This record gives sequence, C-alpha cells and structure tokens, in this order.
Amino acid sequence: MSSSRAPREMTSLLAGAERRLLRAIAARLPYRILSDHLTLVGVLGAIGAGAAYALSSLHPGWLWVASAMLAVNWFGDSLDGTLARVRRAERPRYGYYLDHAVDAFDTAVIGIGIGLSPYVNLELALVLVVLYLMLSINVYLETSVFGVFKMAYGIVGPTEVRLLLIVGNAVLFFAPLAWGALHGTVALVANATAALLAAGMFTLFAVRFGSNLQRLGRMEPVRRDGRAEPSWPAPSL
Repeated sequence: MSSSRAPREMTSLLAGAERRLLRAIAARLPYRILSDHLTLVGVLGAIGAGAAYALSSLHPGWLWVASAMLAVNWFGDSLDGTLARVRRAERPRYGYYLDHAVDAFDTAVIGIGIGLSPYVNLELALVLVVLYLMLSINVYLETSVFGVFKMAYGIVGPTEVRLLLIVGNAVLFFAPLAWGALHGTVALVANATAALLAAGMFTLFAVRFGSNLQRLGRMEPVRRDGRAEPSWPAPSL
C-alpha cells in the first residue's frame, strides 16, 4: 500500500478545522502555483524562524518575526499536500519522501535557532530536535508497516506545536523585565518546560516503539515448532 493511498488518521486537536481551511485556500490558488512552490515557502519560513530566534539574543522584538515566520512555515508546509489532493495531482512517488525530508530540515533549523536564543540551552534544544525526528521516523515506519497515515500522536500535531511556540514568543516578549533582573528566571522556566517536554517525548517514543514491536510480533506467522516464520523469502542457493 502506498503512503498516498493509506487511510489518514487525523487525531490532532485542530485537524478538522485546519483541513477545511486548507482546502478552502487551495481551491482559490492560481494554477500556476504548484505544490513544490509551497514546499519551498515552508522551507523559507523555517529558515526565517530559526534566524529570528537566534537574533532574539540582540533584541526581543525578533520574537515577533519568529512568530510570523512560523505562520509562513505552516502555510507552505501544510498547504503543499492539500493542494495536490484538491487538484487530484498527488505526488505519490516523491512527494511523501520530500515532505519527510523537508520536515526534518525545518525541525533542525528551528530547533537550532531556539537553542541560539537566550532562553533555551543549545544542548537541550538539540535533544528536542533529535526526539522530534525520532518520533517522525516512527510515524513514517508505522505508516509503511501498518498502512495508516498518521499526522500526530494524540491531540498535539505540528500545527499545535507551532501555535504553542507563537504563544510562548508572546509570553517571553511581554514578561516583565525579561531583559533585566528577571531574565535568568525566564530562561530557567523556559529550560524547565523544554526539559519536561523532552521527557514526555522520550516516554511517548518508548511506549510507541514497544507497542509496535508487540504488534508486529503478533502479526508474524508461527511455525509448528513455535518459531516465527520469516516474513521475507529465503535466499536461493
């Protein structure tokens, strides 16, 4: 089963409303705008967000730029696949692979930018990037093995993460004396929140990984001697 034809499991909190909004936008876009163009827009938004986070060490006003670039990243990253589906010109061969490669790049760029900001330690930001990529790879493998295309685990998906970052940017900007006596306190709270998030992501990955192994074990055919039959053909001599 190809990933483009797999049943889609949309579990995130805003999945339904987001899908309707994206379809309405896609139906109104000129035909000269292609899915690949939107993918590029998403990449540029991620690069802009990462750069703005890094520049927030010079002035907190760059947090507003980071929020705007996160919105640009959402527009391009979320709309490229929707546009293909609306036009019935889905990219089954390279589009799904391209989406995952671009998502990995975007996550790394934004995560490094957050690590270069004055709020979150670079080491902790890199840990979050690695954990996010691990979860993304696991989603890809689950889609390939079990034939169900998943956008998120539970109610938090990529769109919800972007919104949380935007809200966090506003809180950091309006925090009283954030660049004065309370700057250390703000950074401490931000790092503690990031550490809790990393612990939750690692726990989720461990639970899903173990559950998938058990599920695959039950799916394996068993021979009469109690040993599992290999699911691949035996090599010819």
